[in-house]
Amino acid sequence: MKNRLKVLRAERNWTQNDLAQALSVSRQTINAIETGKFDPSLPLAFKIAKVFQCTIEDVFSDD
Repeated sequence: MKNRLKVLRAERNWTQNDLAQALSVSRQTINAIETGKFDPSLPLAFKIAKVFQCTIEDVFSDD
């Protein structure tokens, strides 16, 4: 699954740690999602979309 997490985060000048704190996950989790090594759970995907004020489809897409 592809994602725009790094781009969305960069647009806001957030570090991985900033985003991790906003989502109550570890920085390593954010890194793993950004690099495609980990697909988030559905509840986490909803939280990510909410933090960026967009839809899940705006953040994640099929390969």
